[in-house]
Amino acid sequence: MGYQRFVALGDSCAEGLADPHPSGGFYRGWADFVAARLAEEEPGFRYANLAVRGRRLDQIHAEQTPAASGLRPDLIALFGGGNDVMSRGWDARTVARRVDTTIRACTEIAPVVVTFTLSDISHRMPMGHRMRPRLVALNDAVREASVSYGATLVDLWPDDAAHDSRYFGPDRLHLSEQGHRRLAGHVLGKLGVTHDPAWLAPLPGSAERPGLRADLHWLRREVLPVAVSRFRNRLSGRQPGDGFLPKRPDLLPVIEETRSWAPEPA
Repeated sequence: MGYQRFVALGDSCAEGLADPHPSGGFYRGWADFVAARLAEEEPGFRYANLAVRGRRLDQIHAEQTPAASGLRPDLIALFGGGNDVMSRGWDARTVARRVDTTIRACTEIAPVVVTFTLSDISHRMPMGHRMRPRLVALNDAVREASVSYGATLVDLWPDDAAHDSRYFGPDRLHLSEQGHRRLAGHVLGKLGVTHDPAWLAPLPGSAERPGLRADLHWLRREVLPVAVSRFRNRLSGRQPGDGFLPKRPDLLPVIEETRSWAPEPA
């Protein structure tokens, strides 16, 4: 089936962080790649992206699903949960309820809803051995709710790309351009839409393994500023994502410039 109104919900990954648009000024990401491909099928296609970096699932539900409902989408893609996993005061049952509530709300808004498990990125995170059980619990909740409410699940947990650093940006957490293209390929495949097979093909060669100097640079440039920012937020009562707005709050046509984001044929 063709889609006329596509709305992406979620956090920084749905916004497209670590994949800056070549023209500068904003991020691109998998949802934009999906939109560009779907627009080729439907002349009247419209796309909105309500995602805001730093948001947990309860915030996505409270802030983004009401806005999505007003747009009357026929396709929603919901990517979230990473900030819940990294939040202080983790409680698996609380997060499972957030997952269930948010996915149910999305399926009440749109006839087709795409959901995602998270990749096993625990080996890329400080104290990753503590994060892995949280990722497993979150993914179990996403799988259960997706089945319960008839959502289309993109299961990223078994994807070996999580072990190739080239699919990730400088912070080793958010997806790079290659990672966003791969995720777009997974989404389009689940929707039964053809796409460039290179998006899901293994990258040539192998990734370089970072040495001690690279690890120290990463800790200084990427990890420490985030830790300091989170500490300041706790002191001030500020929530991650406060002050940021969705990059594309309205359903708009995918213009020719957007279509040019698709990769050149291999």
